[in-house]
Amino acid sequence: MTEGLGNRHEAIGNRESAVPVQETSNKINSYRDLRVWQSAIELTTICYQITSGFPESEKYGLTSQLRRSIASVAANIAEGYGREQLGSYVQFLRIAQGSLKEFETHATIACRVGFLDSDQEAALLRDSEGIGKMLRSLIRSLQRSAPNV
Repeated sequence: MTEGLGNRHEAIGNRESAVPVQETSNKINSYRDLRVWQSAIELTTICYQITSGFPESEKYGLTSQLRRSIASVAANIAEGYGREQLGSYVQFLRIAQGSLKEFETHATIACRVGFLDSDQEAALLRDSEGIGKMLRSLIRSLQRSAPNV
């Protein structure tokens, strides 16, 4: 089932997870207008900053895994948004959810091996949880707009 962009924008614009940054306009013109995508980009930036202090020996290990998993969240939101079918969009949002869980697991491992302190881990997990809530909300909204998705 192919959904027109207008239908998808209406469904997205009604959800907290997708409220545009500009409060004067409620229209979603791009995935860049989605708060969930913006939050994922912000957490990716934070992750890159934190992992820059990891040991060089972890460059291709935990550093790479953390960075790739969180970057994948924003990338999948964007890629799904660009799909023609609403079902494909929802599937990419589900993949983003999986990448978020992967990121949380790597953050916990990084803390347990001493690369992150418990405050850093808690902050990363808190931000990740917020993104997860926005993703779930967006998926539910899209599914309500097209029940067969």
